[in-house]
Amino acid sequence: MDRFHLMSVFVAVAEEQGFAAAARRLRMSPPAVTRAISALEQRLGVKLLNRTTRYVRTTDAGQRYLEDARRIMAEVDMADDTAAGINAEPRGHLTVTAPALFGRIFVIPGIVEYQQQYPDTQVSAVFLDRIVNMFEEGIDVGLRIGELPDSSMRALRVGSVRRILCATPDYLQQHGEPETLEQLAQHTLITSSAGNSPPDWNFTYKKENKLLRIQPRLRVTTNDAALEATLQNFGITRLLSYQAAAKIAEGKLKIIMETFEPSPWPVHIIHREGRNASAKIRTFVDLLARRLRSDSALQIQ
Repeated sequence: MDRFHLMSVFVAVAEEQGFAAAARRLRMSPPAVTRAISALEQRLGVKLLNRTTRYVRTTDAGQRYLEDARRIMAEVDMADDTAAGINAEPRGHLTVTAPALFGRIFVIPGIVEYQQQYPDTQVSAVFLDRIVNMFEEGIDVGLRIGELPDSSMRALRVGSVRRILCATPDYLQQHGEPETLEQLAQHTLITSSAGNSPPDWNFTYKKENKLLRIQPRLRVTTNDAALEATLQNFGITRLLSYQAAAKIAEGKLKIIMETFEPSPWPVHIIHREGRNASAKIRTFVDLLARRLRSDSALQIQ
């Protein structure tokens, strides 16, 4: 069998975690998928998948092969796009990642507009509150909040977000509004570990960096949960400005201690390809950048 075909079948089985699901995705018969995987494992001389009656998972060797196969397939897609011409109509599959809430609020509308404009495209949206390794996980375009480490990624800054403290007016009326870090430490604090957030809170006051070692009453794993607990009048939390923007506009939350806010975090679109990026990536980045730069929630003066 064709080597690239075998690779494509393996990627489908690994991503779908099943032979039947991969067969539906590839529009092949399940026996044909099984034969392809057997042929690939026989040619490589290594077991790529662990199979049971309930699931299919990659072996250690299979996981490494999956990462390489995704990269090779992406390069083949890029070569096809380049051969077709840089002005070719965007087509093919695009994978996008972003923090969960940011993706729902800002990225999904952009994806919908993109796919309405380019009907020959397919998009997979991976919204997770953790740093995704774009090379290893086959991601084409990502949204990053915060300072970027040095890397080979192409980055386009599209906005900024604030790190804010907030609580409900009812909570503040009952417990008082803190004005110093010492007073803040005496309040009921709610923290989220989403996105590898540090356990302590840093602030800037009169151009000096301050660190508050907090002892939260409640620790949660998602920003949505921290927001909901705060809305229940339970305490004070720290969120990114866009995460609480709707509730602040409705008067359900109030920003406090603004003079202690650290510098805003930048928002970047990042991708792996340079100026010769494929049409599907280039047009999506351009569209999303235009949308985000026009959104007042991300343009902090």
